Amino acid sequence: MLNVSTAATSTPVLAGLPTARAVDHYAFTVPDLDEAIAFFTGVLGGELCYREGPVEDPTGDWMTRKLGVHARARAQVALVRLGPYSNLELFQYTAPGQITSPPGPNDVGGHHLALMVADLDAAEEHLRRSATVRLGPPDALAVTRRWFLTPWGMLLSLRGPGRRNDRAFVPAATPYVNISASASASASASAGANAVERSLGLLGVEHVSYTVADLTAATAFFTDVLGAEPVESPQHPADRSQGHWPPGTEHSRRTLLRTGPTANCELIQSGTGALRSRPPRNSDIGGHHLAFYVDDVDAAAAHLREQEGVELMGEPETITHGPIAGDRWLYFSTPIGIQMEIINMPDGSLPYEESTPARRATPAGLRWHDRP
Repeated sequence: MLNVSTAATSTPVLAGLPTARAVDHYAFTVPDLDEAIAFFTGVLGGELCYREGPVEDPTGDWMTRKLGVHARARAQVALVRLGPYSNLELFQYTAPGQITSPPGPNDVGGHHLALMVADLDAAEEHLRRSATVRLGPPDALAVTRRWFLTPWGMLLSLRGPGRRNDRAFVPAATPYVNISASASASASASAGANAVERSLGLLGVEHVSYTVADLTAATAFFTDVLGAEPVESPQHPADRSQGHWPPGTEHSRRTLLRTGPTANCELIQSGTGALRSRPPRNSDIGGHHLAFYVDDVDAAAAHLREQEGVELMGEPETITHGPIAGDRWLYFSTPIGIQMEIINMPDGSLPYEESTPARRATPAGLRWHDRP
């Protein structure tokens, strides 16, 4: 859970998405759900909260209307908590016409997850032992950031501790302690999980990054519609001081935005050498969406309904069975090519909590404009 005691005085959302509190989760579609869970838990030290599925509608069009995928698509889903503030929602789809290769970092729909660690050299050594591929040689101009590929080809970046400031969110300099491991009844399992944490030294998710077709339009959508706050002005590609681009990729304009109290989002302009000009569907490998925790899903939906280029995928609905019964949610598409979701969960009374000590990261008492 978030440490509310360090939060600033709560204030209502000043602009943007009504009743928003924080980013709820980052979602990614992977080729093998078991492999991805094993990596995010066994290598990065995350906590598996629940699995669900199959999610399907064998005879109707619910999958198309609500998730934006082929009507006969079928999904298995898992939720992994990664660090103190972040949740990863992982999907494995089978679907007609599925694209099985992810977009590249310069393509529209390219993306990566940036992690902050206590000791960059120790974290790299830990990842190398776990079949994680380091990209490129050390870069003297990017000594604070290193790039890796997961076994299935998802792009990660790692950097060492950052200086706290009033603009970007910076994870605390103390490595995260896996709550479910410390509460485990099995001493050996707990020791193993804690060894992973010590090896990686994960402080938290620093940012998520999306490559977009129009950086100016995407930045305006995040700030004007969602209430994100600029951290950096769009940077010229010649600025390589922080190693913002993975080795071998085209350097294009980028910007960094603060998305609520405990998250940042980087937006990158698609390069001239991009091979794909359309983002992946949710059901494609490399598909993704960004979810926001709100107090009132219906009020947030009413706001989004009035925004140019936004298409709501049906109406808000509440899940009535399964590990997250009580979850009220709604997907929506955006004019910038990033699918998104608004969500409200009754954390503390969700069915999955009866079978595991692991818990989703939640905003607790934090509000969108709090700066812990």
